[in-house]
Amino acid sequence: MRAATETTGFDFTVPPELSAHAPAEARGLARDGVRLLVGRGDGSPAVEHRRFTDLPAVLRPGDLLVVNNSATLPAALPARLPDGTSVVLHLSSAHPDPRGTHLVELRRPAPSGGAPEAAAEYFRPADSPARPGLLLTLPDSARAELTNPFTPRLWYARLALPTPLPTYLARHGKAIRYGYVDHDWPLAAYQTVFATEPGSSEMPSAARPFTARLVSALVARGILVAPITLHTGVASPEAHEAPYAERFRVPETTARLVEHVRSADGRVVAVGTTAVRALESAVTPDGRPHAADGWTDLVITPERGVRLVDGLLTGWHEPRASHLLMLEAIAGRPLLDLCYREAIAHRYLWHEFGDANLLLPGGAASWDV
Repeated sequence: MRAATETTGFDFTVPPELSAHAPAEARGLARDGVRLLVGRGDGSPAVEHRRFTDLPAVLRPGDLLVVNNSATLPAALPARLPDGTSVVLHLSSAHPDPRGTHLVELRRPAPSGGAPEAAAEYFRPADSPARPGLLLTLPDSARAELTNPFTPRLWYARLALPTPLPTYLARHGKAIRYGYVDHDWPLAAYQTVFATEPGSSEMPSAARPFTARLVSALVARGILVAPITLHTGVASPEAHEAPYAERFRVPETTARLVEHVRSADGRVVAVGTTAVRALESAVTPDGRPHAADGWTDLVITPERGVRLVDGLLTGWHEPRASHLLMLEAIAGRPLLDLCYREAIAHRYLWHEFGDANLLLPGGAASWDV
């Protein structure tokens, strides 16, 4: 079994009221109307407080945005234990691993009599019913059998379904959500404008603020956009586990474009930690990008560093989240500390429906400010 957590060394507290409880559209904003904190690291770290619609002005012609085109699955399923007790099964990825198993998390349904549409609750490992050989009954006479633990939270499971998994989830599943989101939202709220390849258990949320109009404005300014695919697993905010293996693909066209942009002194800006993980899993020993297709268990830390990424557009992460190690590898600790102090002081919103952070450690000023 893997270790459950990694130590990040970051020490800050996010007030509960800074959780985004609903999509921007439900808060009276357009998707691209959320706030954007730009952190620059050239010389003394500095920040700018912007709106996401300012992104074309902040970036430079010739920069490349690498986006994740994975689409979100309705990956939360109702299930029953052998004694008839209801549980919720969160399924990690549409793709079985090479052994034919999926990673799953069991959660406790919202208590009856609680708030309407309350989210499923985290099982502490000592309270979880998970055990080797546990057989779960799913809708439409389907089954899931737990085989062995991967972490105290995640278990390997074999599925027996009457239809292909995407079809089955479309009929019986719903989007995974956690307690900080006020109620269930349609699956469309968890899709990005780039979503074309179904497979993620949770939304690659850094790209959520993009709209077709904003992408057009970026392209008109000479900013390039290229896709990768990385299907996200189940993140369970209560557990703060290290990243685990996820299915990814870097197309040949994207690898070539990354190499071209870097050779022309442009910047490769990853949209989301998923894009960083995919790109950095597709680099040769001499630092060149190449096409890749498979599973990656890469964990990016300041000690490992990055080879292909010059900047990162991301959301806001909890202090114990291992993603912060990746952010530190890209931006450096002084710039990251400054951004998080500013975000908390200026009341930026956290989580998948929240505000955004653009880290540009090279820091050169934008062309249109």
